[in-house]
Amino acid sequence: MSKLTITAALLTAALSAQAQDPAMGKGIYTCTATDGRRLTSDRPIPECTSREQRVLNADGSQRATLPPFLSPEERATKDATDRRAAADRLAQLDAIRRDRTLMQRYPTEAAHQRARNAALDDANKAMRISERRIKDLGQERKPLVDEAEFYKGRPLPGKLKQSLDANDAGVEAQEVLIENQKAEIVRITTRFDAELSRLRKLWAGATPGSMPPLGELPKSAPPTTPKH
Repeated sequence: MSKLTITAALLTAALSAQAQDPAMGKGIYTCTATDGRRLTSDRPIPECTSREQRVLNADGSQRATLPPFLSPEERATKDATDRRAAADRLAQLDAIRRDRTLMQRYPTEAAHQRARNAALDDANKAMRISERRIKDLGQERKPLVDEAEFYKGRPLPGKLKQSLDANDAGVEAQEVLIENQKAEIVRITTRFDAELSRLRKLWAGATPGSMPPLGELPKSAPPTTPKH
């Protein structure tokens, strides 16, 4: 079967289905053909399959509109376009929701600053705990080092060596925790800076959802693990 025959069959089937549509019913079909002729019929007009056709009542009032027939390729293109448009609408609604939620959470700059301080305070507290632990480990190490002096030039006893190694590992672990908290502070600061810039525009009257998205904010880096 030739491509022309297939196309004709598809057109015929489409027109038949459209003619049987209860929404269309019996009426007067009218359209302007590609050559400028105005055509009228009591059924869908084959010459206007690529154009919109008006369906009129007997008194000339418009009952409905028959859209152009789309080939399978055109239908696939239209469906893809419709899906993209739907995705864009959902993204826009989500942007509006996010901006409104942000404004509800932080109605003033002072409220936003309090939240920033609280988030940074948690990270700073964790750093101070690790710093105190490193100091304690330093105190614990002194008697171990003094004892090791007696074995200078000789192998250390297994228990003493194990205690020194454990002390070293403890210090390294706390140093890693401190570096992780420093990275967390950078992430928190970057996030709150981006939010504040957006909030200032929203507080000044910008329409929610009208600005570009905040973008992918930096996430916490995977925790660093001590080297062994």
